[in-house]
Amino acid sequence: MSTKILVIDDDVNICEAVRLYLENDGYEVKTVNDGADGVAYFKLYDPDLVLLDIMLPRKDGWQVCREIREVSSKPIIMVTAKGEVFDKVLGLELGADDFMVKPIDLKELSARIKVVLRRCNSPAEGDEGETIKFENIEISLQRYELKIRGKAIDIPPKELELLYFLMSNTNRVFTRDQLLDKVWGFDYLGDSRTVDVHVKRLREKLEGVSDKWVLKTVWGVGYKFEIL
Repeated sequence: MSTKILVIDDDVNICEAVRLYLENDGYEVKTVNDGADGVAYFKLYDPDLVLLDIMLPRKDGWQVCREIREVSSKPIIMVTAKGEVFDKVLGLELGADDFMVKPIDLKELSARIKVVLRRCNSPAEGDEGETIKFENIEISLQRYELKIRGKAIDIPPKELELLYFLMSNTNRVFTRDQLLDKVWGFDYLGDSRTVDVHVKRLREKLEGVSDKWVLKTVWGVGYKFEIL
């Protein structure tokens, strides 16, 4: 079965060019031209990946990303004319997996799609069958499940994989580049801010859970899961 891609962009010419190129790569592609239809069609079509513009009629890309993330962890690549750092960070905070700036190169887009699909479908290193437990927290990569105080918590796959990796290597400090390598894959085309955004979201979920461990920043170096 072909991988399904949903393109949400108000530029009909861009949609057509992307559709033709990706279909030639073997993907099944659907396109819509405004945000509200994009959300509705996502739920109907259930794509494997979304290419999402920011400047859209009716609902902008930020709102579309929020609404998709409420129901799915399928990968999202935001494609936009905006290239400011703020836009990239906001997109990552809302749950986007990658970010491209127009005008896009179709070969680069195809490469990014392959990378994002591969890393979203491949678990991080480690014993996939092992469940790791500390006070008030339990994580399983095999079941893709995080429990806090015995209750299952909704968490995107990459956040879970990052936390699992750090919990598998307690008290060991990893740089951002090492985490990109170990969790995202050596061929990830993003930048180290991706790690910061994912750690920020994890801390929001883990705040106040225990005083026996902490997801700690080692200033000037990186991050570690420290047992206190």
